[in-house]
Amino acid sequence: MDKKVLIVDDEKYILELLQVNLESNGFEVITCDKGNEVIGICEEAMPDVILLDLMLPGLDGLEICKKVRNHPKLFNTVIIMITARGDEIDKVVGLELGADDYMSKPFSVREVIARIKAIFRRIDAKGSNTTLNICTKNDSLRIDYETGEVFVAGEKVNLSYMEFKLLEVLAHNRGNIVQRQELFRQVWGYELVEETRTLDVHIRKLRKKLGDDEKYPNLIETVRGLGYKLK
Repeated sequence: MDKKVLIVDDEKYILELLQVNLESNGFEVITCDKGNEVIGICEEAMPDVILLDLMLPGLDGLEICKKVRNHPKLFNTVIIMITARGDEIDKVVGLELGADDYMSKPFSVREVIARIKAIFRRIDAKGSNTTLNICTKNDSLRIDYETGEVFVAGEKVNLSYMEFKLLEVLAHNRGNIVQRQELFRQVWGYELVEETRTLDVHIRKLRKKLGDDEKYPNLIETVRGLGYKLK
């Protein structure tokens, strides 16, 4: 498969630096320096991964996240938000609006490449080619690993790529606790070296889409100090 990455940043040096390094690692790269052009480029090129700067002229990264996640053809595109902001609230807002992960400037090009390679390893990995049906007290959950589709009470639920992978790992280990570090490693593909809100925000969003109550969960249970498990 083509491994297509869209880099969105208004700093020419960063665009050139990332493009040269990603292309030398075998990725097809598209660049963009204006926020209001991103959706049009995505509709035409259909990138697998978007490296998205938060501060952009025209349309900022947060608005782009929302538009991508609400787009019928782009909602499962992987978004890695890149920002110079150090405020934790900006990172959380970005995750809530649709980013799958984030990196702060200044960043290591080697780390960017490592994360993107990890994403494509998971995209390329073959699923189990089976359908898992889970009956709960209130609803039924059906996960089709071959098509990447999820249904709750017969209704299709649109999950982002990372949300689906998160549910997939929990489902394969259903009834057992998956520790935070292991869950992060299997879904995001790299070791969790410092505390991040990425996992917690994705669990919260996944619960909401599945109609699961966070306080009294029927599906995804929080095991404090350890991790999560699918009941």
